[in-house]
Amino acid sequence: MPADFNWAIGGEAGDGIDSTGKIFAQALSRAGRHVFTSKDFASRIRGGYTAYKVRTSVDQVQSVVDRLDVLIALTPRTIEENLDELHEGSVIVYDGERTTMQGVEIPEGMVGLDVPLQSIAEEKGGAIMRNVVALGAACAVADFPIEHLDSSLEKRFGGKGQAIVDNNREAARAGRDYVHENFDHEFDYDLETTDNDYVLLNGDEAIGMGAIAAGCRFYAGYPITPATDVMEYLTGRIEQYGGHVVQAEDELAAINLALGGARAGARAMTATSGPGIDLMTETFGLIATSETPLVIVDVMRSGPSTGMPTKQEQGDLNQMVYGGHGEIPRFTLAPTTVAECFHKTVEAFNLAEKYQTPVYLAADLAMAVTEQTFAPEEFDMDAVEIDRGKVVDDDTIGEWQNEKGQFRPHALTEDGVSPRSFPGTTGGAHMSTGLEHDELGRRTEDTDMRVEQVDKRNRKVETAQEREPWEYREFGDADSGNLVISWGSNEGAMVEAIEFLEEDGVDVHFISVPYIFPRPDLSEVIADADDVIVVECNNTGQFADILEHDALTRVKRVNKYNGVRFKADELAEDIKETLSQEITA
Repeated sequence: MPADFNWAIGGEAGDGIDSTGKIFAQALSRAGRHVFTSKDFASRIRGGYTAYKVRTSVDQVQSVVDRLDVLIALTPRTIEENLDELHEGSVIVYDGERTTMQGVEIPEGMVGLDVPLQSIAEEKGGAIMRNVVALGAACAVADFPIEHLDSSLEKRFGGKGQAIVDNNREAARAGRDYVHENFDHEFDYDLETTDNDYVLLNGDEAIGMGAIAAGCRFYAGYPITPATDVMEYLTGRIEQYGGHVVQAEDELAAINLALGGARAGARAMTATSGPGIDLMTETFGLIATSETPLVIVDVMRSGPSTGMPTKQEQGDLNQMVYGGHGEIPRFTLAPTTVAECFHKTVEAFNLAEKYQTPVYLAADLAMAVTEQTFAPEEFDMDAVEIDRGKVVDDDTIGEWQNEKGQFRPHALTEDGVSPRSFPGTTGGAHMSTGLEHDELGRRTEDTDMRVEQVDKRNRKVETAQEREPWEYREFGDADSGNLVISWGSNEGAMVEAIEFLEEDGVDVHFISVPYIFPRPDLSEVIADADDVIVVECNNTGQFADILEHDALTRVKRVNKYNGVRFKADELAEDIKETLSQEITA
């Protein structure tokens, strides 16, 4: 495992936890260190426990682990919540002058640093800077050059004037100096810096960036945790490329606006979470029947109903694969890393237009809010290829008109994909309806045409299965009889879990699947394995059910649904335990 350092700040919602954590994460990234973050926050504006954790190393880190080296505790509950992750020698920075922290007990074997955060902040210009003082103290403990904080503070506070930036820099240095001058403890940390250049972003931002790169020019959405950051990222950026963002009054309006944008010829998208997907399902059927290309992002969270809006889960898979009345052709893609959120978003737009279907992009809360570092070349905009599918123009439209010169937008074709005419194309005027229709888009109840249109729409999926790669990713020992399969954001934790397992003499072959429907055929590799375990963040094992159906064999399951993502060391233990168990009915 890479030599890593784990840091966290915790307190109540409204204490500036998120912005403080991001400042530190950005500073580490700009110092040439890899970063992987996680957040624990309540679904309220103020009050309730919240935390921001940063794992960092000079080597790539892809998961969180059950260990904290330095904890900035703004409340006693912060220590209680993280007690299981603290270890002998862990450093806890707290402000003993605060009423709630007076007399706080530092667990045995750990180092408590009582730093008057608020008093120092007030001396430097205002109590609001106490968290920045704490960052300075953390730099002293970790032997991290405080100069690397400067650019992050500039980015965070630059819009408020240079005086505010300078005050925060002084506050950070005051926190560092207080630790140096008042504690003679020898800390065991030394955060190496490098000259490497990294991009730090989360899954929602990567989806937004991928949408712009893919040529998305219309986005409609309604704010909902944890998908809102997609809209926030696009706002102010997509306009620079001639695009537009609309905040609708609800999810129904959002998807219908996006549908209108797509019908008008723009690459269009909407993003929501489980409750919004429920509301969008009716229009989802209209999108498929009218053969309109549209990308729908589902950033999953704990459900059902309102559930736990700020907690992790992968419970919407069945909805995205089967949801909707009638039989609806669709694609469902599931990025497995933050970087792949960018690439799979581009792919989703291409698939939507090549096959004129709705495409679900399945992300989740853990991926959406996780900030992770990547080399800039990971997001090569020049390498993005845009395929708008079977679009006709003034020169080619004639072959798709009937004897009366009428355009056939739902023409029966061998591959199931009909021609597409953008508004303004000479001779391309047409209509589409949610009712069953003929090749011209006119409603019909003719039984033969009904069968032909249903078969045509479903042939698009069959065609895509033949033409597209639908590849999966492999890790570990390909010759191992222990096969682990997962999808979505669990990849990073499982990749690092392999290293823990290897240390214990356990070899595994891990397959990470980014395509849910259509999906790669894993029946042969499952049949060749001695043990098959499917890992996912839900209760019923929705992907495991699908694989059992495909392979006609039973699999073992590791399921987590307490609202917290998998941790690498925890997952390794779960895998070992599950390998020793027999499959139960």
